[in-house]
Amino acid sequence: MERKIKVFQYGTGKMSVYTMRYVYEKGAEIVGATDINPAVIGKDIGEIMGTEAKGVKVVPLEQAEEVLKETKPDIAIVTTMSLLADVEEALMLCAKLGINAITTCEEAFFPMNSNPTATKKIDEMAKQTGCTITGSGYQDIYWGQLISSIAGSTHKITKIKGSSSYNVEDYGIALAKAHGAGLTLEEFDKQVASVDKISNEERQKIIESGKYLPSYMWNVNGWLCAKLGLTVKSQTQKTVPQTYDKDIESSTLGTTVKAGQATGMSAVVTTETEEGIIIESECIGKVYAPEEFDKNEWTIEGEPNTTLIINKPSTVELTCASVVNRIPDVINSRPGYVPTEEFGELNYRVKALETYVK
Repeated sequence: MERKIKVFQYGTGKMSVYTMRYVYEKGAEIVGATDINPAVIGKDIGEIMGTEAKGVKVVPLEQAEEVLKETKPDIAIVTTMSLLADVEEALMLCAKLGINAITTCEEAFFPMNSNPTATKKIDEMAKQTGCTITGSGYQDIYWGQLISSIAGSTHKITKIKGSSSYNVEDYGIALAKAHGAGLTLEEFDKQVASVDKISNEERQKIIESGKYLPSYMWNVNGWLCAKLGLTVKSQTQKTVPQTYDKDIESSTLGTTVKAGQATGMSAVVTTETEEGIIIESECIGKVYAPEEFDKNEWTIEGEPNTTLIINKPSTVELTCASVVNRIPDVINSRPGYVPTEEFGELNYRVKALETYVK
């Protein structure tokens, strides 16, 4: 490509501060932005990023389609919510207009195993208009590519076990609430944990209806199985609350999480495969106490055993950098809803992004 890649920013909250800056610093440009928050509508995106004015103002959601048609971006970055149902409208709009899109929505990483109906709808529309829709972020490397790379140096695998923790304070109110932060244990049981106290048959019906609430690892296990060529035999999920023995202030929730209330949750997803390999992954998302920090740990059991531990990863920045570095892959991809496991290795972009577009 002989010109700068044009990007539309869909959602201008905490994550966009990084995605937009990274876009500019990688030689691309933002041509439009939208949000539902009255506090940012009308603002120049430079003010949101903390830089000089860029001449691009945030428009209300009802004007997004008009701006997309006017600016004709090469790709949209969607940084809003964590469930596919919540970003479906944005992704469908991009698909309808033939605009590539990449989202930080965690379920969008591999939504075909949690919301196949919506995924199929987006996929069919994107194929008709010739664009690509996908999900990426922190999980693309730290729950995906690193694990598949280690697997590539292993002779025999019997089990893959992973655990990752993150501070929900860093990702906005929607994610914090989705993790049950601030709920009493009784409320957590009714509103969060009850979703998984069902049979496999009941779960499958909910999945097909598009109303299932997967933990992040539900989609990660699906991605890993696809990447490693494994056939899923069964997959289960268990959610339990996390607590702390002292009050914790939450700036994201705008309240105090009382001692004994849920600070967040741990979700464990267990996948059994036809090949005999078991994947057991856990994500722990909560409002951190002062002494807590992000941690990512994965072990591949077999011949040989290998453990990878990453302490204090900068999950927000890594999420946003992964998304921006994936932009050329999305533009180069076949049309449809394409999970990143099909893109190949996620690479560092040392040159301007347009130089990587075929």
